[in-house]
Amino acid sequence: MGNQLSMKRWYRLIPIAFITYSLAYLDRANFGFAAAGGMAKDLNITAAMSSLLGSLFFLGYFFFQIPGAVYASKKSAKKLIFWSLILWGVLAMATGMIRNVSALIVIRFLLGVVESAVMPSMLVFLSMWFTKSERSRANTFLILGNPVTILWMSVLSGYLIHSVGWRWMFILEGLPAIVWAFLWWKLVVDRPSDAKWLTDDEKNDLQTQLDKEQLDIKPVKNYSVAFRSRIVILLCFQYALWCIGVYGFVMWLPSIINAAPDSNIVKTGWLASVPYLLAIIGMLTASYYSDKTLKRKSFIWPFLLIGSLAFYGSYLIGTTNFWLSYTLLVIAGGAMYAPYGPFFAVITEVLPRNVSAGAIALINSLGALGSFVGAYIVGYLNGTTGGFGASYIFMAGSLFVSAILTMIAIKSSKVKQV
Repeated sequence: MGNQLSMKRWYRLIPIAFITYSLAYLDRANFGFAAAGGMAKDLNITAAMSSLLGSLFFLGYFFFQIPGAVYASKKSAKKLIFWSLILWGVLAMATGMIRNVSALIVIRFLLGVVESAVMPSMLVFLSMWFTKSERSRANTFLILGNPVTILWMSVLSGYLIHSVGWRWMFILEGLPAIVWAFLWWKLVVDRPSDAKWLTDDEKNDLQTQLDKEQLDIKPVKNYSVAFRSRIVILLCFQYALWCIGVYGFVMWLPSIINAAPDSNIVKTGWLASVPYLLAIIGMLTASYYSDKTLKRKSFIWPFLLIGSLAFYGSYLIGTTNFWLSYTLLVIAGGAMYAPYGPFFAVITEVLPRNVSAGAIALINSLGALGSFVGAYIVGYLNGTTGGFGASYIFMAGSLFVSAILTMIAIKSSKVKQV
């Protein structure tokens, strides 16, 4: 019965979670393509303003993580994500209709606010449905929405901009979120106890296993105590530095490739998709062996270190060999994505259910702040230096420190809460 139960949950929930997060990611990452594909020119956006616009999303994303995650945990992830889908679809489509930078500033910030609760809410949602030995893979299939979306979005957005322009790209890529909201509402229930497609025995078996896992975790009184704990503080800084590398890369890779000799927006779309293919392979592999061994740390820091070294290697090569430098960027992109599943599994395994939602949100909030810094500073360095070397060093250093903090924060596969 355990295998039957497991397969039911995987088939029913994982595709839905994957599509939901994919649509969220589509409507935040296509900005990089619009910037490279004519939006900056049409709206007279300077390099400095482009950096600010690219990073404003993450400033909005920073502020509403914790209340969203707590609402999802205490009340309903289903309801929160339904309204988020509709609102971010509307804002994404509105991006294709604006006529000045002021409107774009407001929309990018609000898009971050609306999407801020999605990631922690989805992680909370999955933690209610999947056990410890499944959680890294469940998280990975959710977060795979990120690289998989960028992979096909890179190609699609390149063609859409080439064919119908950046405005229609935003409109056509924003509409699916609104349609999906109503499918989400029909297909999802918040907790196993509400699922009509599970038998009473299956519901009881799953809940018993989830409750048993909670007994192995030292109780934490409230959010205040959790937020001041050593591991949460260290993981906040670790994830912020990690996100500097990830989102500096995601937001500016199209511009980096588009600046190469003989490049065009369609070719840029194809080349920009390759790192995310490697990311998918890395994420699936890392999550599988992380769940198999439960040695979470061993599947986080080595990948961050590889990403750091790849960025540094790309810096050393500079513009002397585009294809070698590009290959290293592909490796960096794949390596940065690989540890997501194990990382978010750690949080739900070291903190009890009453505070894990808030801790996930706090850590993700600091990640959003790192994303803001990464997207802004990488764009700023690219604009002011006229090249990409300085931003490669910046991202390499951030990932290196993040790898070190991982080793310090996560002592073993079973971390003891202080």
